[in-house]
Amino acid sequence: MTVGEVKRIRVAAAVVRRGRELLMTQRPPGGPLGLQWEFPGGKIEEGERPEEALVREVREELGVEAEAADTMAVETYRYPHGLEVELHFIRCTLASYEFTRSAAAHDVRWSDPAAVALDDVLAADRDFLTRLAAER
Repeated sequence: MTVGEVKRIRVAAAVVRRGRELLMTQRPPGGPLGLQWEFPGGKIEEGERPEEALVREVREELGVEAEAADTMAVETYRYPHGLEVELHFIRCTLASYEFTRSAAAHDVRWSDPAAVALDDVLAADRDFLTRLAAER
């Protein structure tokens, strides 16, 4: 990318609840977003619906089947390093909580959204996470 050029991607983000807690995954080390926490999911490929991408990405990252439900929000965020992300936050359920992590998920945790340190979360996920934390 040249200076000032913006790369745009679309991402499906799984919103998985276990009681009050949300499932979060940690990005692998390295790069400008390394070790940041995020909602599980990933890039929506060309011709793929967000729900299809979510199911594929959760299977690839965590080794479990997901069932996509409703889209809770669609938001856009532009990072200072030139990446613009369109995020589709999709409520979903998992067939199991027994994960087989791939290299894309450095760590996995369940967190009360109100207790998550926002500085440790991807900037693109922070506003949505803050809104979830405000729900009681």
